[in-house]
Amino acid sequence: MKDLLLYIARSLVQQPDKVTVTEVQGSDELTLELRVAPEDMGKVIGRQGRIAKEIRTLVRAYAQRTGVKVSVDICD
Repeated sequence: MKDLLLYIARSLVQQPDKVTVTEVQGSDELTLELRVAPEDMGKVIGRQGRIAKEIRTLVRAYAQRTGVKVSVDICD
């Protein structure tokens, strides 16, 4: 799942080398924290959060196939 999120985020931004994903394991859920360069934050979030919503949808759909609960946080 981490690799999927990295691939998606790096495809969207101008500075793909500054994209990082950190996995934080909770009691019942895995949280993926996405960090990008400040200049690329708008490209990842999109207008009215549409791109961010679709990124979360794709990662959750992939996680559902593996039986894991996942949430994606976009950190600044």
